[in-house]
Amino acid sequence: MDELKKHQIKATFFCVGDNLKKFPEVAKNLLTEGHQIGNHTMHHIKGWKHNNGDYLKDVENCENEIREIHEQLDNERAQPLLFRPPYGQIKPSQIKLLRTKGYEIIQWSDLSCDYDKHLNCEKSLSALVKNAKPGSIVVFHDSKKAEHQLKQILPRYLEALLKEGFTFQTL
Repeated sequence: MDELKKHQIKATFFCVGDNLKKFPEVAKNLLTEGHQIGNHTMHHIKGWKHNNGDYLKDVENCENEIREIHEQLDNERAQPLLFRPPYGQIKPSQIKLLRTKGYEIIQWSDLSCDYDKHLNCEKSLSALVKNAKPGSIVVFHDSKKAEHQLKQILPRYLEALLKEGFTFQTL
Protein backbone atom coordinates (compact mmCIF):
# COMPACT_ATOMS: atom_id res chain seq x y z
CA MET A 1 0.00 0.00 0.00
CA ASP A 2 2.83 2.39 0.77
CA GLU A 3 4.35 2.00 -2.69
CA LEU A 4 0.99 2.59 -4.36
CA LYS A 5 0.35 5.61 -2.15
CA LYS A 6 3.69 7.17 -3.19
CA HIS A 7 2.38 7.34 -6.74
CA GLN A 8 -1.29 7.98 -5.87
CA ILE A 9 -2.26 4.68 -7.48
CA LYS A 10 -5.43 2.80 -6.58
CA ALA A 11 -5.62 -0.97 -7.05
CA THR A 12 -7.95 -3.91 -6.60
CA PHE A 13 -6.84 -6.38 -3.94
CA PHE A 14 -8.29 -9.88 -4.20
CA CYS A 15 -8.30 -11.00 -0.59
CA VAL A 16 -8.58 -14.41 1.03
CA GLY A 17 -11.42 -14.29 3.54
CA ASP A 18 -9.41 -16.02 6.23
CA ASN A 19 -6.85 -13.17 6.03
CA LEU A 20 -9.64 -10.58 6.18
CA LYS A 21 -10.86 -12.24 9.35
CA LYS A 22 -7.35 -12.27 10.88
CA PHE A 23 -6.36 -8.75 9.76
CA PRO A 24 -9.52 -6.63 9.42
CA GLU A 25 -7.60 -3.40 10.00
CA VAL A 26 -5.53 -3.99 6.86
CA ALA A 27 -8.72 -4.43 4.83
CA LYS A 28 -10.23 -1.30 6.37
CA ASN A 29 -7.07 0.62 5.47
CA LEU A 30 -7.29 -0.61 1.88
CA LEU A 31 -10.84 0.70 1.56
CA THR A 32 -10.12 3.93 3.41
CA GLU A 33 -7.19 4.58 1.02
CA GLY A 34 -9.54 4.18 -1.96
CA HIS A 35 -8.55 0.69 -3.05
CA GLN A 36 -11.05 -2.00 -3.92
CA ILE A 37 -11.40 -5.45 -2.38
CA GLY A 38 -12.37 -8.48 -4.45
CA ASN A 39 -13.16 -12.04 -3.40
CA HIS A 40 -10.43 -14.71 -3.56
CA THR A 41 -12.28 -17.46 -1.62
CA MET A 42 -12.22 -17.97 2.13
CA HIS A 43 -9.33 -20.47 2.15
CA HIS A 44 -7.54 -20.02 -1.22
CA ILE A 45 -8.95 -23.25 -2.63
CA LYS A 46 -8.67 -24.59 -6.16
CA GLY A 47 -11.95 -24.82 -8.03
CA TRP A 48 -10.80 -27.87 -9.98
CA LYS A 49 -10.39 -29.85 -6.75
CA HIS A 50 -13.72 -28.98 -5.11
CA ASN A 51 -17.32 -29.72 -5.90
CA ASN A 52 -19.51 -26.79 -6.80
CA GLY A 53 -21.33 -26.67 -3.47
CA ASP A 54 -18.17 -26.56 -1.36
CA TYR A 55 -16.55 -24.04 -3.69
CA LEU A 56 -19.55 -21.72 -3.70
CA LYS A 57 -19.76 -21.92 0.10
CA ASP A 58 -16.09 -20.91 0.39
CA VAL A 59 -16.70 -17.93 -1.92
CA GLU A 60 -19.80 -16.93 0.07
CA ASN A 61 -17.89 -17.12 3.35
CA CYS A 62 -15.27 -14.76 1.94
CA GLU A 63 -18.03 -12.46 0.69
CA ASN A 64 -19.47 -12.33 4.21
CA GLU A 65 -16.09 -11.15 5.51
CA ILE A 66 -15.89 -8.47 2.81
CA ARG A 67 -19.43 -7.26 3.57
CA GLU A 68 -18.66 -7.10 7.28
CA ILE A 69 -15.62 -4.88 6.65
CA HIS A 70 -17.71 -2.57 4.45
CA GLU A 71 -20.43 -2.42 7.09
CA GLN A 72 -17.94 -1.51 9.81
CA LEU A 73 -16.85 1.42 7.63
CA ASP A 74 -20.45 2.30 6.65
CA ASN A 75 -19.49 1.68 3.00
CA GLU A 76 -21.66 0.08 0.38
CA ARG A 77 -20.21 -3.02 -1.27
CA ALA A 78 -19.09 -2.23 -4.84
CA GLN A 79 -21.01 -3.82 -7.69
CA PRO A 80 -20.43 -5.97 -9.61
CA LEU A 81 -18.90 -8.39 -7.15
CA LEU A 82 -15.37 -9.22 -8.29
CA PHE A 83 -13.95 -12.72 -7.94
CA ARG A 84 -10.50 -13.99 -8.87
CA PRO A 85 -10.15 -17.76 -8.62
CA PRO A 86 -7.04 -18.94 -6.77
CA TYR A 87 -4.44 -20.27 -9.21
CA GLY A 88 -6.84 -19.26 -12.00
CA GLN A 89 -8.45 -22.68 -11.54
CA ILE A 90 -12.21 -22.72 -11.87
CA LYS A 91 -14.66 -25.07 -13.56
CA PRO A 92 -17.07 -23.72 -16.20
CA SER A 93 -19.96 -24.84 -13.97
CA GLN A 94 -18.52 -22.78 -11.09
CA ILE A 95 -18.19 -19.74 -13.35
CA LYS A 96 -21.85 -20.11 -14.31
CA LEU A 97 -22.95 -20.43 -10.67
CA LEU A 98 -20.93 -17.41 -9.57
CA ARG A 99 -22.21 -15.28 -12.44
CA THR A 100 -25.80 -16.07 -11.44
CA LYS A 101 -24.87 -14.70 -7.98
CA GLY A 102 -23.67 -11.44 -9.56
CA TYR A 103 -19.93 -12.08 -9.68
CA GLU A 104 -17.64 -10.94 -12.44
CA ILE A 105 -14.82 -13.46 -12.83
CA ILE A 106 -11.42 -11.77 -13.16
CA GLN A 107 -8.36 -13.46 -14.58
CA TRP A 108 -5.02 -11.80 -15.27
CA SER A 109 -3.07 -10.86 -18.34
CA ASP A 110 0.33 -10.78 -16.61
CA LEU A 111 1.56 -12.69 -13.57
CA SER A 112 4.59 -11.39 -11.68
CA CYS A 113 5.35 -14.85 -10.20
CA ASP A 114 6.51 -12.99 -7.09
CA TYR A 115 5.43 -15.97 -4.96
CA ASP A 116 8.42 -17.94 -6.36
CA LYS A 117 11.36 -17.53 -3.96
CA HIS A 118 13.74 -18.54 -6.79
CA LEU A 119 12.34 -15.93 -9.17
CA ASN A 120 14.78 -13.92 -11.24
CA CYS A 121 13.34 -10.50 -10.37
CA GLU A 122 15.12 -8.76 -13.25
CA LYS A 123 13.58 -11.13 -15.81
CA SER A 124 10.15 -10.81 -14.22
CA LEU A 125 10.33 -7.02 -14.22
CA SER A 126 11.53 -6.94 -17.82
CA ALA A 127 8.72 -9.23 -18.98
CA LEU A 128 6.06 -7.29 -17.08
CA VAL A 129 7.16 -3.96 -18.53
CA LYS A 130 7.52 -5.40 -22.05
CA ASN A 131 4.03 -6.97 -21.94
CA ALA A 132 2.25 -3.96 -20.44
CA LYS A 133 -0.61 -2.58 -22.49
CA PRO A 134 -3.72 -0.57 -21.73
CA GLY A 135 -6.21 -2.70 -19.81
CA SER A 136 -3.64 -5.17 -18.51
CA ILE A 137 -4.46 -6.90 -15.25
CA VAL A 138 -1.24 -7.69 -13.40
CA VAL A 139 -1.06 -9.94 -10.36
CA PHE A 140 1.27 -9.24 -7.46
CA HIS A 141 0.98 -10.92 -4.08
CA ASP A 142 1.08 -9.27 -0.68
CA SER A 143 2.33 -12.14 1.43
CA LYS A 144 5.39 -13.15 3.43
CA LYS A 145 6.28 -15.64 0.70
CA ALA A 146 6.26 -12.91 -1.97
CA GLU A 147 7.54 -10.01 0.13
CA HIS A 148 11.18 -9.96 -1.02
CA GLN A 149 10.31 -10.34 -4.72
CA LEU A 150 7.46 -7.81 -4.47
CA LYS A 151 9.75 -5.19 -2.96
CA GLN A 152 12.27 -5.79 -5.76
CA ILE A 153 9.79 -5.61 -8.64
CA LEU A 154 6.79 -3.42 -7.79
CA PRO A 155 8.49 -0.04 -7.26
CA ARG A 156 10.50 -0.31 -10.47
CA TYR A 157 7.49 -1.63 -12.40
CA LEU A 158 5.32 1.30 -11.34
CA GLU A 159 8.03 3.82 -12.12
CA ALA A 160 8.66 2.33 -15.57
CA LEU A 161 5.00 2.33 -16.51
CA LEU A 162 4.36 5.81 -15.15
CA LYS A 163 7.35 7.04 -17.17
CA GLU A 164 5.74 5.50 -20.28
CA GLY A 165 2.49 7.36 -19.54
CA PHE A 166 0.41 4.49 -18.20
CA THR A 167 -2.32 5.15 -15.67
CA PHE A 168 -3.69 2.75 -13.08
CA GLN A 169 -7.18 2.17 -11.74
CA THR A 170 -9.29 -0.27 -9.80
CA LEU A 171 -11.43 -2.75 -11.72
